[in-house]
Amino acid sequence: MNLTLKIWRQNNANDKGKMVDYKINDVSPDMSFLEMLDVLNNELITKGDTPVAFDHDCREGICGSCSLFINGRPHGPDRYITTCQLHMRSFNDGDTITIEPFRATAFPVIKDLIVDRSSFDKVQHAGGFISVNTSGNTIDANAIPVNKHDADDAFSAATCIGCGACVAACKNASAMLFVGAKVSQFALLPQGRIEATDRVLNMVKQMDEEGFGNCTNTGACEVECPKGISLENIARMNREYLSATVKK
Repeated sequence: MNLTLKIWRQNNANDKGKMVDYKINDVSPDMSFLEMLDVLNNELITKGDTPVAFDHDCREGICGSCSLFINGRPHGPDRYITTCQLHMRSFNDGDTITIEPFRATAFPVIKDLIVDRSSFDKVQHAGGFISVNTSGNTIDANAIPVNKHDADDAFSAATCIGCGACVAACKNASAMLFVGAKVSQFALLPQGRIEATDRVLNMVKQMDEEGFGNCTNTGACEVECPKGISLENIARMNREYLSATVKK
């Protein structure tokens, strides 16, 4: 396939940035999207040009670092995949593909297609954990009965990889789906109930401080989430937050 790539180039956070067109030929439909970018970068390096900076790590759909906005959609046109799992057979010969970084105030651009998503880490540090005393004889977690439905919902929430697609898809750049998933995975289990009140208050407070927008229930976050995290987690977080504010 012969393609035209319109790629966002930005030297650093202070640079204005612009879209730059690149032609790439003989692309195999069996290549992954990131492999295609590797080929482009090899060509640019051979010509003495600066390669396109983009984030990646596992290339197995696990880490979520390969966050690209492709033709107006986070991770590209297919559902339930990350960018590294997107293959060039999803496009046609002669296509023009627009590639941008995730756009959000809380995700400032570092360089080209790489954004700083440490705001997610700060939200997670604010309360996305369980404090357990490991001294002495601790209770086996499997010895505590958990309703099967709750266990399944907790596991589904825990599949969130924190890629930021929900934020990129939202017109308000809201992180409610991410935070809702992190709150839910603990709120549904007895081990997480001990710190439930402080957890939801602290995580929501940190989310707001990081500059994420408000949720207006468009549902784009769930549609674009590579793990299919449900909007039910946002509703659960809202209930947890309301209960926590009453208790406080």
